[in-house]
Amino acid sequence: MRKPSKLIEVARLAGVAHITASRAIRGEGYVSEDTRARVMEAAAQLNYTPDIVARRMRTKGSRLIGIFVHNIGSLFIHEITKVISEKADALGYDILVFNAERFEGADRVGTRDMLAKFCAGLILPMPSMDDSYLSELEQRQQACVFLNFDARPVKLPVVALENRKGALMAMQHLLSLGHRRIAFIAGTKYTGQSAEREAAYVEALVAAGLEVDPKLIVHGAFIQTGGFAATEQLLDLPQPPTAIFAANDEMAMGAIDAIRARGFRVPHDLSVIGFDDLPTARHVHPPLTTIKQPIAEMSARAMTELIALIEGKSRHAPGTRILFAPELVVRQSTGPVKTKGEGESASSTAVA
Repeated sequence: MRKPSKLIEVARLAGVAHITASRAIRGEGYVSEDTRARVMEAAAQLNYTPDIVARRMRTKGSRLIGIFVHNIGSLFIHEITKVISEKADALGYDILVFNAERFEGADRVGTRDMLAKFCAGLILPMPSMDDSYLSELEQRQQACVFLNFDARPVKLPVVALENRKGALMAMQHLLSLGHRRIAFIAGTKYTGQSAEREAAYVEALVAAGLEVDPKLIVHGAFIQTGGFAATEQLLDLPQPPTAIFAANDEMAMGAIDAIRARGFRVPHDLSVIGFDDLPTARHVHPPLTTIKQPIAEMSARAMTELIALIEGKSRHAPGTRILFAPELVVRQSTGPVKTKGEGESASSTAVA
């Protein structure tokens, strides 16, 4: 399908200046009838359609905030969107949520660009580093804030957690309980968060003088079913772990389900720690020990920074990273490593 022509192409074909073509199409200012006819003929020939709605919104000031996400089904994304919506409403803005697996997909580009035109600014929670749209946003002047992005430096504001610090807290907690064979369930690579947490996992093991066993690093794609499948893989090892550090709560919940499905108990047989502290983390059985992200505060700050950009009041340089501190929340899914003689071990049953 042919891309819509730009006004400059219409002006070139009609042999007039860009401003003259604009006046002719808008019907504003003096333009001779002969020139207007040439411009309209060129516009028809090039299938040019003026974006009247978007122009009107830019002129009068849009009160719409776009939230562009990759996975609206994520519990974490749901919490972020809820807070941004509440904050936007308090500030007199409305929100528009656009969900797409990839913003640069052939079936998404037109919709993405159309919606972006209507918005005063954009918030991108957990964007994918593989998406070329990020580079487009860096080059534009439209107000935009990234939320939870660690994959690479960008020329836009980023509100994020100190992921490595949080992961070190998780590992130090497990190590303090006597665990030495600790597994890590990784998420996706796209936002950079999982990589930061995995780097801290490795760092903590090395600092404790422990070997990093590649078999104990498995992938769960940041989803509960992925955590379940990854844990089954770990339990099938000749020597399973005594503790599991999952890179998010959803995978940790899947891990607990898999452990219980095998007839083991959490934390008596295996300890599990997550990351995020979703509202559901305290209601699973047993309640999940996790690393708390201040989701509400981070989401509200992203909105505050975006409004400052929209209103030309931002005090931060492009590419500023606004970091939030993590917190260890200890519940009942972690406990001391089981000593020999306390009952059947996970490894003996797993290989039976």
